Amino acid sequence: MIGFGLAILLVAISGLPGLFLRTRGGPIAAGLMILGTLAGLWAAGGVLFGGGGSSLVLPATPLGAAGLVRLDPIAAFFLVPVLVLPTCGAVFGLGYWSDQHANARRLRLLFGLTTAFLALLVAAGQALTFLLAWEGMATTAFFLVLTEDRLAATRRAGWLYLVATHSGTLCLFAGFALLAAAGGTLLLAPVAPGFAATDRGTAMFLLFLVGFGLKAGLMPFHFWLPEAHAAAPSHVSSMMSGIFIKMGILGLIRILTLVPDPPLWWGGLLVALGAVSGILGVAFALGQHDLKRLLAYHSIENIGIIFLGLGLGLLGKALGNPVMMILGFAGGLLHVLNHSLFKGLLFLGAGAVVHATGTRELDRLGGLSRAMPFTAGTFLVGSWAICGLPPLNGFVGEWLIYLAAFRGLSLAHSAWPALALGALALIGALAVACFAKVFGTVFLGTARSRDADGAREAPRSMRAPMAILAGACIVLGLLPFLLAPVLLRVAQAASGRPAALAVADLGRLWILSVLALPLLALAALGWRWARRGAAPRADLPTWDCGFPLASARVQYTASSFAAGLVSGLSLALWPRIHWRRVTGLFPSARRFHSEVPDAILDRLLTPGVATAARGLTLLRFFQNGQLQLYLLYVVLTLLVILWMVA
Repeated sequence: MIGFGLAILLVAISGLPGLFLRTRGGPIAAGLMILGTLAGLWAAGGVLFGGGGSSLVLPATPLGAAGLVRLDPIAAFFLVPVLVLPTCGAVFGLGYWSDQHANARRLRLLFGLTTAFLALLVAAGQALTFLLAWEGMATTAFFLVLTEDRLAATRRAGWLYLVATHSGTLCLFAGFALLAAAGGTLLLAPVAPGFAATDRGTAMFLLFLVGFGLKAGLMPFHFWLPEAHAAAPSHVSSMMSGIFIKMGILGLIRILTLVPDPPLWWGGLLVALGAVSGILGVAFALGQHDLKRLLAYHSIENIGIIFLGLGLGLLGKALGNPVMMILGFAGGLLHVLNHSLFKGLLFLGAGAVVHATGTRELDRLGGLSRAMPFTAGTFLVGSWAICGLPPLNGFVGEWLIYLAAFRGLSLAHSAWPALALGALALIGALAVACFAKVFGTVFLGTARSRDADGAREAPRSMRAPMAILAGACIVLGLLPFLLAPVLLRVAQAASGRPAALAVADLGRLWILSVLALPLLALAALGWRWARRGAAPRADLPTWDCGFPLASARVQYTASSFAAGLVSGLSLALWPRIHWRRVTGLFPSARRFHSEVPDAILDRLLTPGVATAARGLTLLRFFQNGQLQLYLLYVVLTLLVILWMVA
């Protein structure tokens, strides 16, 4: 616990020196974050590879202070991305958000404090500690989102996030109250067998599902996520997508470990919500024109994939199928780590694009691979990984979830694994289409605006974190068997049951390496063979089919590339398309524009709140400022109370 405590201390104070220094505040904060991460990784590695765990034990009190903090396998596993990703973000921020930007000192201070609260949250072993760390994380994250508070859209996103996260916190208070009443303690201790099947057990599960689902961005509780991730600085968006939303996954796993006999419908509900979130998340991403907003919807998609894994694991636990249980939990947990790496990389890559061009609009970008080859290469690695394509790490996590679903079909004879299989296949296909659109629109072709035409490669401080995250995606994809012992230990801790039968399935991860390494070597040889010979001449134009006046206007835009898929999914997306039919022999210029509003925020909550506000204005005659009328209200209220008591 010494290394863990030192890690929290160092990251918490990392932003303090910058408050008193005019210069060098950023490098000092990054240095302290690096030292804290090394100390925390040492502590986490001791638990994950050495076995066992440790706890900070204080004298018992009526609040249950014994075991306030515990570094068990689940906490150690989540601690790795919780420390690594903010450290990469702190280094990235040296070039992306220097002291010349507004609120730079406040941003660094809150960045470190948020990381400290996150580290404390993953190790919380008691309800009160969990809620205090949860609220600290939520409050500091609110101010991180409001970094560019001079913008009206940023203020709107910040307040929307605050309302959503505190609504979820209210559900957590009620859920922990039911949990404490069932167990007689505030410690996160197992409940008695049979409690999950009672009305209180059902209420507890649903309250936790809503509370943690709001934080995770699970549909239909996702409405705050696209706004907040798009409004925050890119290295903050990286941490929010890679870590913040995973705290909802962490909380749900903590609760599921306490239930020895979950009902079958719990797992089925998680699978169903995961399928809806995954499919609709990537579908809404297809219709976006803002780069960061598009990546935010892909976070919703990947939360759906994680829920598919957790749902299959919970189904295996309810059905007494240990192989399905361990593979489902292992796949979901591995995707937690993988998503933190490749989504953090993608948001940093988006930040590099914004830093170079000053815009997030896809239709104003293009041709950046020539000016920013390093950013294009690392973004391609992240895109490949998030699509679940071999041989990168995204494929490994989804492969384990596929295995869990197939095991469920063969051993459990349940319909839920079939739903998970179909959803995973559809999600993967749509993700490939979406990132073909993103990479082609941003990095290929020719520049669509002066902003893109004048782009320059990101500085070294921004490229180094992207290189680290891209390297991690490649290593975990090529050598996944290195994580097999860790995955087994963490999955068994999450399921609450040992499962020796699943050891063989996890041990076969080396097969992926045997298949991936030769394919990678063949791809490298093919690339070298294709580039052999004389270098291409730069003075020759691209073959243009006899049309010599080609320009950026004839390229596919973000709208036109995804038009077919968006129209095919129109029943779910309800896109808004603005265009006028071209007529006449000499038609004038016409413009085509499409947008996909969010189904919950833009089509349900915003109109609903506006309608309620207009309705409430009709009641203003009750409040006209006359004291006599207010005294009459008091008298009438007292009479009603007396009548009810009598």
